[in-house]
Amino acid sequence: MDIVESDAQGVILATCSGRLDVTSAAAAEAALLALVARRQPVLMDLAGLGYVSSAGLRVILKAAKEARETGHGFALSAPQPPVREVLEISGFPSMVPLHATQAEALAALRRDL
Repeated sequence: MDIVESDAQGVILATCSGRLDVTSAAAAEAALLALVARRQPVLMDLAGLGYVSSAGLRVILKAAKEARETGHGFALSAPQPPVREVLEISGFPSMVPLHATQAEALAALRRDL
């Protein structure tokens, strides 16, 4: 999985692409935790993510937990249908804010700044 980072007016935008699975989980975890450590809201844009495994779900949960513990927002946006289905079946919408679009997620995170 590739993560391209950018600043979205006070929110760290992590644009993800590829596959988040056991082969990419360690690198993705390190990258996401480094972003969360900056103590700003983080948005994982999943529009380019084609697949997520259980190892990938664990990475997302760990990053979201770290953000929550430091009092900063963390959200997911724009998952493709197969990824959205995995997130929903796994109960993610009750644990991590999941938005249909990047714009919707950014607006929600900025409200909490």
